[in-house]
Amino acid sequence: MKPKKSRQDLIQSSEQAWESRQLGSDEAYARRSEQSSESTDEALGLKMISIRLSTDLIDSYKLLGDKYGMGYQPLMREALKRFADSELKIVAKEFLEAKAKSRKQIKISDKKAA
Repeated sequence: MKPKKSRQDLIQSSEQAWESRQLGSDEAYARRSEQSSESTDEALGLKMISIRLSTDLIDSYKLLGDKYGMGYQPLMREALKRFADSELKIVAKEFLEAKAKSRKQIKISDKKAA
């Protein structure tokens, strides 16, 4: 049986204490979630896929994950999301520029016709 902690032994609850794992990391207080991983995935909008990646790439993401304090799979998810968001912005910008150019050409041809 663990000895009872005195008030002086208690850790002040703060964001830093949780992030540094002074609080919340003791297995004695952990319990298995009754929620299935499928319902968690659905709630988060995630879908399981299968992809083959080089070992070197996975190792690189694991190193980066350690640096940023996260797992390599969430880091890959974030990198893919950033890439897709960036590409979609480029595509949207190109579309709008093409549309603006088309409007200018229409105005020029209307002036010539008049």
